[in-house]
Amino acid sequence: MNLPANPIVPGFYADPEARFYEGKYWIYATRSATDYTQQLNLDAFSSADLIHWEKHTGIIDMADFPWIWRAVWAPTIVEQGGRYFLIFASNDIQKDDEIGGLEIAVSDSPAGPFRGLLSQPLIDRFIGGAQPIDAHLFKDDDGTVYLYYGGWKHCNVAVMNDEMTGIVPGSLRGITPEGYFEAPCMIKKDGKYFLMWSHGDWIDGTYSVAYGVSDHPLGPFESRGTVLSSQLPLAEGPGHHGYLQIQDTDEWLIVYHRRVIGNTDPGARVLCIDKLEFGDGAIKPVVMT
Repeated sequence: MNLPANPIVPGFYADPEARFYEGKYWIYATRSATDYTQQLNLDAFSSADLIHWEKHTGIIDMADFPWIWRAVWAPTIVEQGGRYFLIFASNDIQKDDEIGGLEIAVSDSPAGPFRGLLSQPLIDRFIGGAQPIDAHLFKDDDGTVYLYYGGWKHCNVAVMNDEMTGIVPGSLRGITPEGYFEAPCMIKKDGKYFLMWSHGDWIDGTYSVAYGVSDHPLGPFESRGTVLSSQLPLAEGPGHHGYLQIQDTDEWLIVYHRRVIGNTDPGARVLCIDKLEFGDGAIKPVVMT
């Protein structure tokens, strides 16, 4: 398997979610800018070979979200019933009486355009201390779609209803592992559930990725330690990732952002891909390239 040179695309991007849809690899990402007024849409990238990437600019029809004024970021996507549902964070709300949170949009194509599914945010308040940001959608083998999310050192999980218009009543619960900061990501392999998350500070080299393992998608997830962290002099502050499984193989990739050493601009983050390897029920430390 040949991998692209890192960073995989030009420009500053962050918070990638990765999927394989309609014969192509897809990466959905935040436009990483210190000026939040430049983060009022999301871009996607598609590739048939992981080497050559086509850019899809402004994939959300933002006219369907007139209450969004500050920023959108941290996309996640799932296919359900032949349609593609995109959840993303908006407005960086700091308390319940501010508008924004987690938004949901839908499209018939993984390239969009994604139109608003609701006339309001999907989750617009703090539940169990979790800021409504950094969503991750995970579809289990039985078709159940789980929504993991949360900032401010609290992680929640809930089951999405069949229509993807909301969560199943009574299904939301807190599952915060030790050391959790933000950006949950779920992988299922060999019957085990690997919850990964970011910790440290996203604006500097302390940002990194840890994980825990459980027999159930709702946990509990006891931390197994850090698997991705700064590797000087190559890069620093890697985190907020997604993953890809190479079709018809047991080969896995981690898709993440990292910081350019020496650039202290908080928005200076780039998209990268490296191998994600498992062994003896654990995730091996990731070697950045």
